[in-house]
Amino acid sequence: MTPLSLQAQTAAQPPAAKKIHTEKPVNGDTLVDDYAWLRNKPDPEVAKYLEVENAYADSVMKPTEMLQKKLYDEMVSHIKETDDSVPHKQGDYFYYSRTEKGKQYAIVCRKHLSLDAPEQVMLDINKLAEGEKFMALGALQVSDDGNLLAYSTDNTGFRQYRLHVRDLRNGQDLTDTAEKTGSLAWAADDKTLFYTVEDSAKRQYRLYRHTLGDPAASDALVYEEKDERFNVDVQRTTSRKLILLGIASHITSEFRFLDASAPTGEFKMIEPRRDGVEYYPDHRATETGGHFLIRINDQGPNFRLVSAKVSDPGKSHWVEVVPTRPDVMLEDVVALDKFYVLYERDKGLPVFRVGHYGTGHYDTISFPESTYTASPRDNTDYFAPAFRYAYASMITPASVFDYDVVSKTSHLKKQVEVPGFNKSLYASERLWATAHDGVKVPISISYRKDLFQKGKNPLYVYGYGSYGIVTPANFSSNRLSLMDRGVVVAIAHIRGSGDLGKSWHDEGKMMKKKNTFSDFIDCTEYLVAQGYGDRNRIAAEGGSAGGL
Repeated sequence: MTPLSLQAQTAAQPPAAKKIHTEKPVNGDTLVDDYAWLRNKPDPEVAKYLEVENAYADSVMKPTEMLQKKLYDEMVSHIKETDDSVPHKQGDYFYYSRTEKGKQYAIVCRKHLSLDAPEQVMLDINKLAEGEKFMALGALQVSDDGNLLAYSTDNTGFRQYRLHVRDLRNGQDLTDTAEKTGSLAWAADDKTLFYTVEDSAKRQYRLYRHTLGDPAASDALVYEEKDERFNVDVQRTTSRKLILLGIASHITSEFRFLDASAPTGEFKMIEPRRDGVEYYPDHRATETGGHFLIRINDQGPNFRLVSAKVSDPGKSHWVEVVPTRPDVMLEDVVALDKFYVLYERDKGLPVFRVGHYGTGHYDTISFPESTYTASPRDNTDYFAPAFRYAYASMITPASVFDYDVVSKTSHLKKQVEVPGFNKSLYASERLWATAHDGVKVPISISYRKDLFQKGKNPLYVYGYGSYGIVTPANFSSNRLSLMDRGVVVAIAHIRGSGDLGKSWHDEGKMMKKKNTFSDFIDCTEYLVAQGYGDRNRIAAEGGSAGGL
């Protein structure tokens, strides 16, 4: 029996894949999957079935071809195809990427010492993609002396990355390679590279140390994580003094550190893992070795901040800097030479607080809109006098700011240019819906003001409620084609996400997963009741686990 009967299909009769009874033992039970044959990509019957599905989709969508073309042209018209990013400083270079009209991928560049210096193209991803069916860039790390670029590429679409090393003095790739790699970190000697690799389940589980010029087969295995719940990650601190080995599951983490100038040394433990406890360190360098600033959830789900000497970082010597708070999530800490920045989430909205070492004093960066997104951005210059962050809203294009710590003011470095967009025509709001159990759920909406008619507009609602992932109220030029047709666009910040902290995630997972779906429904009902949409013209979207 062939898996698929290739009889003629019509729009009224969608294709149906054949069932081939398949049983698989899983955790003492039997999993029946009659469509397991579709996982066998080399099977020509799988390709045939997909071709029939594509033909059916084409027949259903054929009446919309003119509209598809119109929408595509609209969306492209709002994109400035030739553009560049804001340069950020690391070492003696300013790094940035740029795009060119008609080219699919970015071009990674830098300039030496000054923005007026000649441009050096480090990596043209368009050239990497030549002759390939797919191309994606993974990790990207430059050695301390600026001469070597370690990068990884995926040419299959299966997120399996191959490590390469390029000599930036002549633009040639060296023979140094490794397969199925993840994170990368150079040591300070400019010849030692640490990298992680994945197992058959795509879990990053091993850390290797590579010496430039040696074959990958001789690379030293530095660490292997046996527990299948945990992934490993390697990174260099912003201070450039330490290399961090992170080992983390969904609910537990552990970190070890190594002096970047002693790459053959032993990674030292900060604090051993404890089930259910997550912590994440950053480093402030001083002449005596410095301190770790450690974000940890040992006293509450929203994390607190503690300080520990690098010379003795264990829990017994921690000093609390910021206590855990029930309503404020401490999402990240950025440690620079003269100051540090707390990246928090209060009532679902990002907040930056700039701290001054040893004073307990904080300056808060303010934002002008009721719903927005903001995050740290390219703070790679440890000695910088300013903190760089990204900002956007549903009606404000992506922007990059530098916050001057002395003057306490933010300076716009660049806002993405959106051709044909007039911000004054649009409005955004932040609303709160009451869920079935009385919990208030935030909603971010945007619409075109001159096309809004209470209770009559089409309504598009998006939600993602899984893994504690935050759904940002960001800008999308593609949404303009919806709003310009009178559609009200809404993002429901439902439970299961991380929009209101760790407890918001916990209230939408496992036995409480139902809240993810009921919140989405309650938010939609609220929007209709408040006149933000026509009940008979609602579109709902959610992808992957968050859109079950």
